[in-house]
Amino acid sequence: MTLVTGIFVVLFGLALGSFLNVCIARLPRHRSIVRPGSACPNCGAQIRASDNLPLVSFAVLSGRCRACRWRIPWRYPAVEAATAALFLLAYLRYGLTLAGVGTAILSFLLLGLAAMDAETMRLPDTFTITGILLGIAWRGVIPAGTRVAHLANAADALVYALCAALLIWLIRWFYYVLRHREGMGLGDAKLLAMIAAWLGPALTGLTFVLGTFAAAVFGIALAARSRRSPDQTRLPFGSFLCAAALYALFAGQTVVHWYAGFFQ
Repeated sequence: MTLVTGIFVVLFGLALGSFLNVCIARLPRHRSIVRPGSACPNCGAQIRASDNLPLVSFAVLSGRCRACRWRIPWRYPAVEAATAALFLLAYLRYGLTLAGVGTAILSFLLLGLAAMDAETMRLPDTFTITGILLGIAWRGVIPAGTRVAHLANAADALVYALCAALLIWLIRWFYYVLRHREGMGLGDAKLLAMIAAWLGPALTGLTFVLGTFAAAVFGIALAARSRRSPDQTRLPFGSFLCAAALYALFAGQTVVHWYAGFFQ
């Protein structure tokens, strides 16, 4: 890795992190990410270009709107920094390769969906459906030797996505039969389908197990604190799946190989 390339990757990640904040703020609310321009959510004042620099503007303005002094949520610099960090991790792991680009794209999608679900309990199709299609396309272009192998990889990704979506749909259906109410949204099915298209069955299985476990522990702790029944506590399950998928993306193969060792 050269220092110049690493700096470029970080700056590119910061820029896309700023754009990701726009997507997080607008897509779940069905608003355009193009128009109008960036404005303060509190007073509506247009944000200057000089006040829209990732991380730098937040620090210079002490985390407040220049016009009304409204406190800017920490989510904005956190997403920018996290995007830059994930892009740098992708570059350190794979370099400027197709695998590195794919890892960065999936990281971008997962981070955005995690924040959207945490804030609004929504997982927009703009990210999930697009992510599924990108995952199938990416699996179809990674080095495979022959054109038939490329097509087979893309077909496999489609099958993995359909199976993952079916799994969530069945869980959702069984919960409804038992409790007579919705327990999981269809957005979660699309999200797991996206993850499966990119990561394949083993890492998707790891993602589902880790995400479910983390959500269960968090839900029980939250219910105990609020003195409510765990099944009355709404959780952004998609956020837990996204966090688990990011772990699986960068470190999951080690866990899968360790687990597979018990059956050898």
